[in-house]
Amino acid sequence: MSAPLLLTNDDGLDSVFLHILAEVLAAKHEIVIAAPASEQSWIGRAISRRRAVSVEEQDGFPGPAWAIGGSPTDCVNIALGNLLLERPRAIVAGINVGFNTTTPLLYSSGTVAGAMEGAFWGLPAFAVSQALDRDQFVAVQDRGQPLPPEVREVLESNAGHASDTIERLLCEGPGADAIVHNLNYPFQPRRPHELRLTIPAQLREMALYEEGENGQYHFRYKAGAPLPSDRLTDREALSQGLVSHSILNFSALGRDLKK
Repeated sequence: MSAPLLLTNDDGLDSVFLHILAEVLAAKHEIVIAAPASEQSWIGRAISRRRAVSVEEQDGFPGPAWAIGGSPTDCVNIALGNLLLERPRAIVAGINVGFNTTTPLLYSSGTVAGAMEGAFWGLPAFAVSQALDRDQFVAVQDRGQPLPPEVREVLESNAGHASDTIERLLCEGPGADAIVHNLNYPFQPRRPHELRLTIPAQLREMALYEEGENGQYHFRYKAGAPLPSDRLTDREALSQGLVSHSILNFSALGRDLKK
C-alpha cells in the first residue's frame, strides 16, 4: 500500500468541508489528518513560536487524526516532524470554506499555508477551496445546523473531482520542488467539470476594516479591484463556472534574476 495522504485545513477539525474531503479521499487512499482544534482562517503562515501547542488524538475519522492547538503551519510541521511514522505521499489542505483566489488572499490563507508547509518539506501539495455566495457562507458558519442539502451535493461532487485531479497530478510525477497546486471550485461548476490553468488575479487592495464604536475597527472583507490580465485568472475562471488550477511555484522565488 502506498504512503498516506496528510490532510489539514484552516477551518478546524470539526469542519464538515474537511470531513467530506476526507471521506472521498479515504475511498481510494490511506489518509491521516492533522488539523487545527479551532478555526484559524486568515492566519497565513503563522507559527506558534512563543507558546506550547497542544496535540490530541481524535476518533471518528477514516484514519488517524489529531486536533492541534495551533495554526495550519503548526499542524503540518508537527505532523511531519513528530507524529507520522512514515513520510506521506502528499499534503492536501481543504476543503476551505470559501475561495482562495487572488494574490492577496493566497498570502493570507491558512489553507494555502498548510499546503505550502508540506511543499517546503518536498511533498506534492494541494490546496482545495469551495466558493460560496454570501448566504451560503453565512449558513455554513453555523456549525450547530446541518449543512444545506444543495451545499452538500455540490461539495461531494467537487470533492470527487478534486480527488481524481490530485491522483492524476501525483501520477504525472513530482514536478518542481516547493509547488502548491491551488484548486478553486465554483458553486455551480460546468458539468462535466472543466479544469483550467489560471494565474492568481492581481488586485489593488481595498480597505478591509470598518470603524465601529470607541475607536475600534472591525474586519469586513472586500474583494478589491482586479488589474487587467491577458491570461485567465483564478477569479475569472470561477465567474465562468470553471475549476481554477493555479500552480504556485515558491521555488521560483529563490532563483537568481537574469538580466
